[in-house]
Amino acid sequence: MSGTRGGVGRIVAMGIALAVALLLLVVGEARAGKYAVAQCGWYVGADADWADTTGGAKFRPDGFCVPPPPADPFDGAHLKSFTRDGQGTVSGTRFARWRWTAPAGTGITQVRGTWWHALHDGIEQRIGVGTAAGGFVPFLAASTTDVTPRDFVAGFAAPMPALEDRLLCARAESRWCSLDAGSWSGLRALTITLEDDSPPAAGFGGQLTNAGWHRGAQNLIFWGGELGGGIRYAETSVDGARVNLTEYPCAIALIGGEWRGTQMRPCPLGPSGSTTVDTTRFSDGPHTVHHCVTDFAGNVGCTADIAIAIDNNPPAHPRTPSLADGDGWHRVDDFDLTWANPDQGPASPIGGASWRLTGSTGFDTGAKFSPGRDRTSLPDLSVPAPGEYSLQLWLRDEAGNESAASAVAIPLRFDNVPPRVSFASGEDTAIPQQLVAGVSDPLSGPASGDIFYRRADSQRWIDLPTKLLAGGAGGEAHLVAPMPDLAPGTYLFRADAVDGAGNPASSTLRADGTQMAVRKLAPAQILKAKTRLFARLRGGHGRGDALTVPFAAPALISGRLTRADGAGVSGRELRVVSRPSHGALAPTTTTAVVTGERGGFQLRLEPGPSRRVAVVFPGDVGLEPSSRPALDLRVRSGVSLRAAPLELENGEAVRLSGTVRSRGAPVPRRGKLVAIQYLEEETHRWRPVLVTRTDHGGRFRAHYRFRYIDSAASIRLRATALAEERWPYAPGSSRPVTVHVSGR
Repeated sequence: MSGTRGGVGRIVAMGIALAVALLLLVVGEARAGKYAVAQCGWYVGADADWADTTGGAKFRPDGFCVPPPPADPFDGAHLKSFTRDGQGTVSGTRFARWRWTAPAGTGITQVRGTWWHALHDGIEQRIGVGTAAGGFVPFLAASTTDVTPRDFVAGFAAPMPALEDRLLCARAESRWCSLDAGSWSGLRALTITLEDDSPPAAGFGGQLTNAGWHRGAQNLIFWGGELGGGIRYAETSVDGARVNLTEYPCAIALIGGEWRGTQMRPCPLGPSGSTTVDTTRFSDGPHTVHHCVTDFAGNVGCTADIAIAIDNNPPAHPRTPSLADGDGWHRVDDFDLTWANPDQGPASPIGGASWRLTGSTGFDTGAKFSPGRDRTSLPDLSVPAPGEYSLQLWLRDEAGNESAASAVAIPLRFDNVPPRVSFASGEDTAIPQQLVAGVSDPLSGPASGDIFYRRADSQRWIDLPTKLLAGGAGGEAHLVAPMPDLAPGTYLFRADAVDGAGNPASSTLRADGTQMAVRKLAPAQILKAKTRLFARLRGGHGRGDALTVPFAAPALISGRLTRADGAGVSGRELRVVSRPSHGALAPTTTTAVVTGERGGFQLRLEPGPSRRVAVVFPGDVGLEPSSRPALDLRVRSGVSLRAAPLELENGEAVRLSGTVRSRGAPVPRRGKLVAIQYLEEETHRWRPVLVTRTDHGGRFRAHYRFRYIDSAASIRLRATALAEERWPYAPGSSRPVTVHVSGR
């Protein structure tokens, strides 16, 4: 830090030296200004020196200029010279004097003030100006006593270097004046007007004037040089708008609405300072800055305009980002990204791109930066492992502005792992109605596939019309093809699959590792086996043939298809039929599900109203059909309740409001019945308080006044949507709210 201060000090010192040099060049061309100095009055002291040409033997000074406030500012104020008592005589031409000297570069053009005196035996009071040659020219003189303070004013055609008030023996040097009767001269309430014909010079530097783009808070160092009454103000402007005004400490007083100096040079000659300029106040682009100083006489000196460049706003988001080969899944871990840059207008050019790569497994590169003016590409990007990643891309300009909030997200999807393929388990003698092969690919997912077959004694594969059906979980699918019309014999089957990245896979095996083969028997040998179908519901905290779940909650139906001997039957298509309760808007739906390798199945039932769910196996060539009686899925009504206020006194009413949600069902024409209930502490049962109805939007409002509360009580309330005809939901209750009632 000390080095930094030293550097700043050197800059300021060099700047002041330059300012003084410039000042000397322009002094002759300047127009003079003026300023006034107040002395000995108005609670102001005197910037004067006193001298005695007798060496201090014959005269003495006395000054009192600042009476204590709030006394009259002129009460007793004076600057006096006295003859010393008991000194006998003083030689002619000898004097004592008060002297005010004009600072270099200035001159006195007018004096106003008050004088009075007691004078005896040749002693006079003379007030005059000093000349450039060292002389003295009086403009006021008195030789007789007049102790009444009297005002005077005097002006001078040419500025004078000094003002003097003398008490002297006004006789020839060879003669003398008697001091037996003491003499004195008095002066006060001086206003000295000085002409200052030397304009100040200004200079500045610092961060704001450095080359390049600027943003945020920028340091500015400034200085001035002056030869007259000193510099009072420093002002910095950007595009003509003031960004800083510094008033230097000056010896001044406000007198009669006018600022007057209290010293002959009121202000400092070579002041300096610094400030911080908030560049965010200005638009992005080029601007001009200059600095001016004003001396106490009102003379102004300014620097030339300096051009600066400001940019505080980050670039907009990248336009039209594009990956080579598209934003789908890639088999090769190499991604080339391009984009178009937004128009920066007068702001700084694009200086590079910031980016961050994240993955679902917690992978995170953190923010990285790739420099380059007007950069529009990031080639050869890679990811650490197969998976789906997100590349956040945003831009940084040459001023250093950037905002991650403007980022665009580009998916980077890499998958070089082929999918897993296998046929559903079964037996060679079981000929299903359709062929099913499971395809699993947790990354890019199954994209396409085909099923082929051939006789065991042939090498020619024959393709079948194949469909790819989505499975119950992400990345799972099934290839389904109809079983061809086979002649008696043994047949082999093959499943080919391709994932979303183009990785191929092929299999002739079942999930249990056995060869996928079937043997077609002669018709006389075919017997249909009996089947049994089991199913139950699961959801919330329960399971069984009947299940009640919360509002908007899903449920699962699962079960198993078996032969009569209990062996699971795989690869068979079952139909799950959902019939919504009366009053629901949804139609009856039928969903197909294929049994697994041991005959098991599972299907997610989406949130909705209450319904009955049945499962049917239609049978096939070797198996008889079977079904499961309908299961009862009940869904509770969704209700919310709000109460205000939550603290009240007996006799006051609580306001109750809430909403009954009607997903998949219309609100009854007269509104939905809602019961407000309270919890009875003794029985732990909910008891009714009142019954109300909602509007057509499911909203309800009610109020209840507490009348019989003798002492403080905490009462728990809830809202319950009651059962109604054609309302396809079971009764459901809101979360309880607690109201605190104090008795009277």
